[in-house]
Amino acid sequence: MATKRFLDSDEALAEGLAELGRLDPVMSRLVAEGARPVLRKREPGFHGLAWIVMGQQLSVASADAIWRRLIDRFGPLTPSVIEAATVEALKACGLSAPKIRTLRAIAEAITRGALPLDELGAMPAEIAHAALTAVKGIGPWTADIYLMFCLGHSDAFAAGDLALQEAARLAYGIAARPSASELVALAEQWRPWRAVAAKVLWAHYRIAKGRPGVSESAKPPKASAPSPGR
Repeated sequence: MATKRFLDSDEALAEGLAELGRLDPVMSRLVAEGARPVLRKREPGFHGLAWIVMGQQLSVASADAIWRRLIDRFGPLTPSVIEAATVEALKACGLSAPKIRTLRAIAEAITRGALPLDELGAMPAEIAHAALTAVKGIGPWTADIYLMFCLGHSDAFAAGDLALQEAARLAYGIAARPSASELVALAEQWRPWRAVAAKVLWAHYRIAKGRPGVSESAKPPKASAPSPGR
């Protein structure tokens, strides 16, 4: 079972970057060229997971507006708050029906003990990932982003992220954007610091494309193009 490491300080991130540089000269080159990420984390627990679910496939402005309406109306989001809220009230804040179903499924799973959200940080990334994706509506990308940005798992890795795939293509001179499985294979050399490698690749993408990367706020890319979120 893999050793658990956490990106909970600038020192931990620096350690990960140094180890990556020793493991892979390409990573060392990218960091030297300016792709040096900063430590960014979101609040763990239901509140942080709800933000990730809510913000998927939305523009920054839309996501922020919906989030403000949710907080203004319901206060801090908890499983009990979501379970008690009516569908009409949640829709009035701007949430779509699929997002409402996912948030309610998460709330129910937490309430009945099927998703021990407070215990995920003590689990290896793969086990925590499996616990999250067992909840209907939580896909691999959502689980990976939660592990990376809310829990700070150093070895979580969102291989299905299109921006990461495109960044890897650019960084390694690959003819075609690698698939998720191909990116997983490439990422084996970065264990147990795959999350740090992802942050470096997002930073490289931002430089290459002149656009802000996913690592700025853990927002997903659109499914139709390899463009990162916020």
